[in-house]
Amino acid sequence: MSDMEKWPEIEKAATEKRRELVLQGSGVDKRISSCGGLPSSVYSLQLLNYLEVSQCPSLTEIRGEIQYLTNLQSLVLCRNKLASVPDVLGILKSLKVLDLSVNNLKGLPEGIIQLKELNTLNVSCNFLEALPDGLSQCTKLSTINVSKNQITAFPPDLFSERLDLLSTLVASDNSIQELSGEIYKLSALKVLDVSNNKLSEIPSDLSNCPKLKEINFKGNKLSDKRLEKMVNGCQTKSILEYLRGKGRGRQGEEGSDADKKKKQQRKKKGKVAEEQDEVEELNKMVVRVLHVSEAPTALTVKVSAEVKDVRPYLVCCLVRGMNLKAGNSLKRFLMAQTKLHDDLCGRRTVATVATHDAQLVKSPLVYDVKPPTQLKIVPLGRKELTAVELIRQLHLEADELRKQKKRQNVTGLHKYLQLLEGKSLYPCLVDAEGDVISFPPITNSEKTKIKKTTKELLIEVTSSTSLQTCKDVMDALII
Repeated sequence: MSDMEKWPEIEKAATEKRRELVLQGSGVDKRISSCGGLPSSVYSLQLLNYLEVSQCPSLTEIRGEIQYLTNLQSLVLCRNKLASVPDVLGILKSLKVLDLSVNNLKGLPEGIIQLKELNTLNVSCNFLEALPDGLSQCTKLSTINVSKNQITAFPPDLFSERLDLLSTLVASDNSIQELSGEIYKLSALKVLDVSNNKLSEIPSDLSNCPKLKEINFKGNKLSDKRLEKMVNGCQTKSILEYLRGKGRGRQGEEGSDADKKKKQQRKKKGKVAEEQDEVEELNKMVVRVLHVSEAPTALTVKVSAEVKDVRPYLVCCLVRGMNLKAGNSLKRFLMAQTKLHDDLCGRRTVATVATHDAQLVKSPLVYDVKPPTQLKIVPLGRKELTAVELIRQLHLEADELRKQKKRQNVTGLHKYLQLLEGKSLYPCLVDAEGDVISFPPITNSEKTKIKKTTKELLIEVTSSTSLQTCKDVMDALII
């Protein structure tokens, strides 16, 4: 038998000229183990712009033939056992997202610095001791996550004015001993997490990052004990003000030309930006105050035992006092939810968010499973369908869309159909009237659809990965 006959997903992607391919889970892992890796046929799918191979412990290497997938924009190889990645990765000039998290990597190929379109690099949870020099050549980088490695120092050129789009740098749980004062050159930096490292000093120049809104230095033994207490309990703004004061104290009243330039940059933020910072910090404080109602009328969710083998994790939250009428508030909220699905939720492979108008929800709810032929739902913007009919309809729409767009990705619900392939039972959230109001990870119901008039939200996050994942996604959406 040929590779494609052994791998129906690859054959389907080839015959239908698909742009996306997702291979994940125990079934795929068994085939990888028996084949000694991915079949060579996967590297012949030159139309692919999204490739994901995840949760396969038997995958220990990616072959050099990966260089033939020159149209790739997203390469997700997380939760495997990769020991190395070929240097030819640098040939993939269109690559925008590279996720190599949760593997056994001890080093990264130098070729990464040739990825001029790269905007997201996630290499967290590996055994890296260093990052390659030259990352400043990847001028479109906006997010770097190197947390939970063994890195002892940042490469000098990481703090470069060329990286003027870098907004998030996460390097927690490493062995980093020094943070360069050159970090102020990252003019777009908003989030910096270097918690649980070996830092003894925080450079005062950090306070000159004009957009910095969230910092985390917890778990470092700082020589300035007052500052150490502050990083464990104070808001970002207070810490930056303290660092700014220290910088002034050392430089004296006159200061250098560079200092004056930095001061001018700070002033450009203006009063409005400072007020926005205060509001954001206040919001973060508020959402950490949790209240659990013991009232008998509180909305409840029962979980059936059968979901354990399908999609076991669920977190729900009620949000009252919403005002979605003003301007495009509803649209911005839905855009935030979509962004979460694409980023933190790993395109719904890690978790899925659904939102409901709580006043339209009939309690108690039951989180259950149903066979595809028995699961009936009125999907958003559609008439009532069984899950089988809905999936079939979405497949037809996806095929039609591919024909129309020719080289474009499919969008909307069509992107997530492969997540249910091979499952004999589907998860669902059922209300007191027996109606399915949510069918994760595909859609929720028109019955509880949120509108501009919605004042109370029921938010649900489901996952097949972990309960903590659900909590993290919920926190991010609420903030």
